[in-house]
Amino acid sequence: MGVWTTLFRKFRGRRSYDESFLAEHIPAHIAIIMDGNGRWARRRGLPRAAGHHAGMLAMREVIRAADDWGVQVLTLYSFSTENWKRPRQEIDYLWQLVDEFFQLDIEELVERNVCIKIIGDEEQLPEVTQATIQKARNQTIANTGLVVQFALNYGSRSEIVKAVQTVARRVERNELRASDITEGAIAAALETADVPDPDLLIRTAGDQRVSNFLLWQIAYTEFVFVDETWPEFTRTHFEESIKTYLTRERRFGGLK
Repeated sequence: MGVWTTLFRKFRGRRSYDESFLAEHIPAHIAIIMDGNGRWARRRGLPRAAGHHAGMLAMREVIRAADDWGVQVLTLYSFSTENWKRPRQEIDYLWQLVDEFFQLDIEELVERNVCIKIIGDEEQLPEVTQATIQKARNQTIANTGLVVQFALNYGSRSEIVKAVQTVARRVERNELRASDITEGAIAAALETADVPDPDLLIRTAGDQRVSNFLLWQIAYTEFVFVDETWPEFTRTHFEESIKTYLTRERRFGGLK
């Protein structure tokens, strides 16, 4: 039996782990570009809405898997600033799914000690959706387990611009000098300032690009691209992606 098979059989599905093992091996922060819902539906002769609904079911299972594996942060690219270009009917259905997910799953998320966070510009979202995600945040704000960040109406370039503007205002108020503007100062002004940068980025459906997602934060992130569309992405695919990550040698620009 190979070392990876032994490792995965030993730790799969457990709700508690050896802390030193987690610290050394399991990625603390996993980010996912959930791509391919429409292609999944088209191949089956179904409407795109069916693909998005299937994608929601896949997302639910991946959240469970991340929690079971002891991941600290899971960031899910749910709706980009560019997605507004899609047909109005499709966009409305996507917001309906957001509402449905939190209504159906909030009890389990609370039970699992999951903390819900949102990154992105919420002001453009429907009022009902804004209320739904605010309620979910309030219900999980004290939870200390897995942090699930939903990127909703999110674009990384916009996030970086806003962060630079925040730093510039501090300079205008004489709180900072130009020489004080460091990577740390900019990172602290990002929406993800309170979580570590992603260790692993997974993208489904075969495309190999980052699509304006966490551009600052993924400077040293390991990428895993899988051919399966998001609705086809299972707990097994999630575990295999972690397995691939564990084979990588991360040097962060230095030598081993």
